[in-house]
Amino acid sequence: MPPGLGAALRPGCGVMTTYLVVVGLIFAVMIGGIAVDRLYARFARRNPELGPFRKNDGGCGCCAAKEACTDRESCSP
Repeated sequence: MPPGLGAALRPGCGVMTTYLVVVGLIFAVMIGGIAVDRLYARFARRNPELGPFRKNDGGCGCCAAKEACTDRESCSP
């Protein structure tokens, strides 16, 4: 564990410091996830020959599972 993080999570250090460190880590993971999603969308736009961008709408990923897909007409071949 890095020295700064270990000091913040020690029992005698303070609950508020631990709380702020944890909130900061959660926020950083969230921002990292958003950044990865945007990088993936940009990569898919720049490289259309690799297939369509798979939107995060709960679908099957543009007919990745063809037997379970109900709307095959909207997918590119």
